[in-house]
Amino acid sequence: MNGGVEKFDLVIAGGGIVGATLACLLDGVELRVGLVERRLPDEGESAFRGAELRFDPRVSALNESSRRVLDDVGVWSGVRAVRCCDYREMRVWDAEGTGSIHFSAAALGVESLGTIVENSIVLAGLYERLRGQGNLRLVSPFTCAALEPGNGGELVLTGESGEQFRTDLLVGADGGNSAVRRLAGISSREWDYGQAALVTTVRTARSHEHTAWQRFLETGPLAFLPLAAAGDSEFRHSSIVWSTQPDEAEELVQMPDERFRTRLAAAIEGRLGEVEWSDRRLCFPLRQRHADSYVEDNIVLAGDAAHTIHPLAGQGVNLGIRDVAVLAEELRAGLAAGRRLNDPVVLGRYERRRKGDNLGMMWTMEGLHRLFGAQPLPLRWLRNTGLNLVDRAAPLKNFLARRAIGA
Repeated sequence: MNGGVEKFDLVIAGGGIVGATLACLLDGVELRVGLVERRLPDEGESAFRGAELRFDPRVSALNESSRRVLDDVGVWSGVRAVRCCDYREMRVWDAEGTGSIHFSAAALGVESLGTIVENSIVLAGLYERLRGQGNLRLVSPFTCAALEPGNGGELVLTGESGEQFRTDLLVGADGGNSAVRRLAGISSREWDYGQAALVTTVRTARSHEHTAWQRFLETGPLAFLPLAAAGDSEFRHSSIVWSTQPDEAEELVQMPDERFRTRLAAAIEGRLGEVEWSDRRLCFPLRQRHADSYVEDNIVLAGDAAHTIHPLAGQGVNLGIRDVAVLAEELRAGLAAGRRLNDPVVLGRYERRRKGDNLGMMWTMEGLHRLFGAQPLPLRWLRNTGLNLVDRAAPLKNFLARRAIGA
C-alpha cells in the first residue's frame, strides 16, 4: 500500500518565511525534504531585482536573533543589499499625551533595535537560496486536503488535486488558518480582538530618523515603521500598521487618497510632517491563537500555525523563525543520537523549549493590548503613570528592550 507514492523524510507544509527558513536550515542534513506550498513566488518575480521594484505592504521587524538565523543560512547579506532599514530608536506614546516611553539602541550598547524589512524581499532571498539546494524538492501548487496513516508509521498527504506524498515527519508552517493543524485535529485557543489592521506604505515630509513611532489611539495602536527606498537619501518612507475597529479600517481603505493622508498625519500628531504619498492599502482581521499542542504523532506545528499574536510589537515572525531554528537544532541532535525524525522525545524537546517563550510573549502582547485599550480614567492614569516610571527606570527599561530585540 502507498508503495508507488513519492516518499520524503520530511515535508514542510507552507512556504512563507518560517517554512522556507526551516528548509534552508536543513540543508546539508542527509534527508529528502519536500516543501509544499499553494503558490510559490515565480522564479522571475522572486529575484531580488523584482522584489525591489515595488513596496510590499507586509513588513517584519526582525530582531537580532532572527537576523543571525538568516545570516547563518546565507540570506541576510543579500536582503541588506536590496532594501531594509535599521531602526535605532522607538518612541511610544498614548493618545492623551500623558504617558510615553523611549527606547534607544545607544542605551543598550547595540547598533540597532531591529530591522524593518519587507516580507517579499526576505522571501526573495530565501528562494534564491533554496532553488540551489540539493536535498529539497519544491512542490507547488499544493494544498493539504487529507492526512492519513501509511505503512511503518509514515503519513500520507493528499493535495486538493489528488497528488500524494509519504513522509516520516510533517511540519505545519502553513499560517494562522493552518490546514495541517485542522486536519491533525489539534485544538487551539483563540479569540477575536474586534480589530482589523490596515497596512500601507507612505512618504512623509520629514525623515523618520531611523525611529519606529507608535501612538496608542483609543481604537488601537498606529505604527510608523521606518523604511529605506532607492533615491530616498532623507529616509522619508515608512510602513504603516494601523490597528483599529473593523468599520473604521474599512472606511480608511475606501476613502480618497488625499483624505486618508490627512487623517493619517493627524493621527500621528504630525510628528513626521505631512503625508505626501501613500501606496495601496490592505486590511486584515486580527485574532490571537495558540495551539493546545505543537506535536501530534508525526506532525509538528511552527510559526503562525502554532501561535498568532497582535502585531503591535512586530514579534510574530521573530517567534516563528525562532521556532524553526530550535526545531532544526533538535532534529539534527536527534539524528546524531540515532533517533528517528518523528521520535516523541525529539519533538517533545522542541515543544518544551518553544511553548513557554511563545506563551510569555503572547500574554505580554495581550496585556499591552488590554492596558492600552482601557477607557476608565483610573486605568488610563495607572497606565500612563506606569509608562513614565518605566521610561525613567533605565535598568528595567533596558531589560525589556533586550528581551524584545533578541539581544
